[in-house]
Amino acid sequence: MTDHVRSTRDGRVLHLTLARPEKKNALTRAMYAALADTLTEASGDAQVRAVVLSGEGGSFTAGNDLFDFMMEPPTDETSPVFQFLHAAVAFPKPLIAAVDGVAIGIGTTILLHCDLAYATPEARFKMPFTDLGLVPEAASSLLIPRMAGGAKAAELLLLGETFGAETAREVGLINGVEAEPLAVAMEKAHALAAKPPEAVRQSKALLRAPLRERVDAVMREEAELFIARLQSEEAQEAFTAFMEKRAPDFSRFE
Repeated sequence: MTDHVRSTRDGRVLHLTLARPEKKNALTRAMYAALADTLTEASGDAQVRAVVLSGEGGSFTAGNDLFDFMMEPPTDETSPVFQFLHAAVAFPKPLIAAVDGVAIGIGTTILLHCDLAYATPEARFKMPFTDLGLVPEAASSLLIPRMAGGAKAAELLLLGETFGAETAREVGLINGVEAEPLAVAMEKAHALAAKPPEAVRQSKALLRAPLRERVDAVMREEAELFIARLQSEEAQEAFTAFMEKRAPDFSRFE
């Protein structure tokens, strides 16, 4: 594990905490790798029956740490960010999220692959892929339209505007708005951990089965475009503007 991902056990519930509060839990390559490895290990650990994911310090995650991200951008699906996404999609046991504060980029899209999710009234969600010259990831281009409808999906993924917890609940990203989402998430995780484990795993598999192959295919399509877009002039302008703390200028692009 990295110092920025903390793993604790509470009975048969594994609690993973994003612990980089000074950066609003922005995710580095090391954090992605740690999360991927831990989920893969937990998949085969009979003593783990459910996993809860949360953030420390009043934030879920600000998404990618752009400085770390651009030091070694992903070049294929073996990159840590994609390994984490694949581990989450393939995770056979209940995966539950507790969201507080910001949930940006993958902080929002990872909820598509959680079985349950709860957020504070103050939580703020955002998928700013087009703002960065990129495309959606985590099969969000498939799943968000199915959940929210085409018009709302265009609003969320093309405009990339910030939205609140009530909207997240209405479109199905979270199950509920709670004052203490981590307490609720842990309660639900323990309730699931007390149930017959194989029945829970098979039921989750049945729920996910109708779209599983399509999710995998769309994730590959998105990843190819995402990697290519990272080399684009639009993305370079977006990232450079971010690092220089200025507004990007896309006026010269056709």
